[in-house]
Amino acid sequence: MKRIAIPLTATLTVLASPAIAQAPAQAVAATALPNGVEISNGAATIRVQALTDSIIRVRIARGGAFPEDASWAVSAATRHEGVPVQSLADGFQTHALQVHVSPKSLGLTITDRQGLVVVRDNEARPLQFDGNGFTLRKSTPAAEQFYGFGDKTGPFNRRGASYVNWTTDAWGFDRGTDPIYKSIPFYIATGDKAGAYGLFLDNTFRSGFDFAHRDPETVAISADGGPIDYYIIAGPTVPDVVRRYTDLTGKAPLPPRWGMGYQQSRYSYMTATEVRDIAARLRSERIPSDVIWLDIDFQDRNRPFSTNAETFPDLKGLAHDVGERGFRLVAITDLHVAAAANQGYAPYDSGIAGDHFLKNADRSLYVAPVWPGPSVFPDFTRKSSRDWWGNLYKPFVADGIAGFWNDMNEPAIFETPTKTMPLSTTHRVDSDDFATRTATHAELHNVYGMENSRATYDGLLKLRPNVRPFVMTRATFAGGQKFAVTWTGDNNSTWDHLKLAVQQMLNLGLSGISWSGADIPGFIGGASPELATRWYEIAAFTPVFRGHAANNAPRAEPWVDGPDHLAIRRRFIEERYRLLPYFYEVAEQNTRTGDPIMRPTFYDYPELAKSPCDQAMAFTLGRDVLVAPSPKPESTHPYDACMPAPGWYDYWSGLPVSGERKDGTPFEVVRETPRLDRLPVFVRPGAIIAKQSLIQSTSETPQGPLEIHVYPGHDCSGKLYWDDGVSIRGATLRQTVRCTLGKDGIMLHFDKREGGFKPWWKQIAVTIHGWSGPARVRGVRDVEADAASRTVRFTIPDQKAAADFVLSRF
Repeated sequence: MKRIAIPLTATLTVLASPAIAQAPAQAVAATALPNGVEISNGAATIRVQALTDSIIRVRIARGGAFPEDASWAVSAATRHEGVPVQSLADGFQTHALQVHVSPKSLGLTITDRQGLVVVRDNEARPLQFDGNGFTLRKSTPAAEQFYGFGDKTGPFNRRGASYVNWTTDAWGFDRGTDPIYKSIPFYIATGDKAGAYGLFLDNTFRSGFDFAHRDPETVAISADGGPIDYYIIAGPTVPDVVRRYTDLTGKAPLPPRWGMGYQQSRYSYMTATEVRDIAARLRSERIPSDVIWLDIDFQDRNRPFSTNAETFPDLKGLAHDVGERGFRLVAITDLHVAAAANQGYAPYDSGIAGDHFLKNADRSLYVAPVWPGPSVFPDFTRKSSRDWWGNLYKPFVADGIAGFWNDMNEPAIFETPTKTMPLSTTHRVDSDDFATRTATHAELHNVYGMENSRATYDGLLKLRPNVRPFVMTRATFAGGQKFAVTWTGDNNSTWDHLKLAVQQMLNLGLSGISWSGADIPGFIGGASPELATRWYEIAAFTPVFRGHAANNAPRAEPWVDGPDHLAIRRRFIEERYRLLPYFYEVAEQNTRTGDPIMRPTFYDYPELAKSPCDQAMAFTLGRDVLVAPSPKPESTHPYDACMPAPGWYDYWSGLPVSGERKDGTPFEVVRETPRLDRLPVFVRPGAIIAKQSLIQSTSETPQGPLEIHVYPGHDCSGKLYWDDGVSIRGATLRQTVRCTLGKDGIMLHFDKREGGFKPWWKQIAVTIHGWSGPARVRGVRDVEADAASRTVRFTIPDQKAAADFVLSRF
């Protein structure tokens, strides 16, 4: 790294720009970096570095002293990446971007290589210091829209709203509640000429984001303290941004396959007998399901890592018994350890012995009320404390508990107006690449829940080294997708909350957290039968599929509203299980690319952002399946569902959609009249989707062949992925299937299979949709054409090697 100090006159020569000509008569220090530039104007120093051609890291220091280069969200190896850059008169350029810095104001402008602005600082006030805090201001054109930011409420498009990042127990939240459970200071801006970009503020203090709320031309980003350390992630597409953001903060691991099934919970199932009864009822009603959850009442006096000996006398026996019926148990472990000295409560005794709990400012033990009464709180920013916490799961893992639920980890505290612990509470930082030190809760509050789930995840990995951990967390920070799935918290049983849940899960997916769900049919209040049924239908196509209700709410299991509603709910749960091969491939794709499982329609089809349809509830499962509920889910009035082009198929019938175009647009518009027993779902022309026969849990082996459904169209392809469903390291199966449309037929091509996993299927049942007339397949004897469904069906042996099958007319 070459450092040079140059006088102002030389700066004007080297950094020729109108803004610099107005700079004060003082020396400007410039540093040429192999992957960027550093400039100081006396008041502050900015360091701008290219980690990749499309990811720019920006750090700003008061004066010339930068804080330590450390992060809870971005690994040291990632932060220290870089690409060579080419110097410009006022900055540098990569293969994708140009970066310009004003030495007068340290204002930043980033453009693409054609000069279109990606992001530009507010020229008048790009940066303001305020005590220990700061404010950054970015200009925003009127057409720009904002997404991401985790599970925040309010409008799906964040423009015109302001938010605070401060993880908060938000029981009974509504659309106007802020802050709530998660703090993910990352947004995606889209709609401007240069395409989409993302901004991630890597700062754990309380922060605020104003998306053109107070000033319609400005995004204001502020924090109470901590470093100015952020990343600009260029697109130009939204998928580009999401993939690169998850390159920074990490990809989600693949959960166990049973975590993708239907899961039944309540606060609480009060006895082991009730849990067995729930398992028996799910099986007798033929409701496919995989998990039963144990909320806090299975514990002794709400104490984590304990069991009520009277109501749950044999946890290992319970896990075995329900396991025989294809169920796993997931048990809650809140992080507030009962302050129960001299009572034989091992988590407290071992935690005290190891000095693993948070302290007050005077170094005394911090004690506060939560569910067990007076409680103490682990110091999760210490690796040794995380290791201690992880080892507490050993007896529960030995008993056969399959997964764990970290709740109340904002952290929630009772009997205080702030709902959390004092900002002066002290943590010890001894982890990752941070310097060992003491820090206050003001700095570490927002990462506390994430480090809790990290401790659980890492502990389970040590106890079961080749078994995928299943951890659910309520609170988290950027990068939390590496450790846990999540849900939207204590929602309400209302139609608006159903709509809000869809938007929360979509924005979580855009924020790197694909594995999310919402309590079905709302945690608080009790849903009407119609609301509950609609919620089950939509949730069948969302990543985490869990029914859950409060202890003072009516029962909410699928059967509670009678046989007619149960029949509809069961049918959608069954479809979830039939669709598991497609769902599993989309899930595995998420681990590699960061692409969300559940996506806004504009993710793969940006043209739908300009469609004539209200897209408030529409989403895709992967790229190929479009789910289009009514934008007003409580309404019975007809509405328009839009597809980005003609040729889409109805998922349920398999028939091509018959719609119309409006105002000369390319969109295919279908008029839908809501019916309680129907959820409009469509399939992309060109999709090849794998399905399986119906099973009652993922512990069963599907019978018969694997189903391949081919929907002819442009870019006709699909993928298969399969493994044993639980191992981290083990054999896998990957295969691409393609189709080519000819004048007189279709060629179906199987690429050579990759990986050594032996699948359950021995045959493949192929269904070609959208076919009319008789058909034959070269080399296949039995070919069935059905004029009513416009399908051709035939069965072939499993294909390991590359192979072609040609479908043609007689």
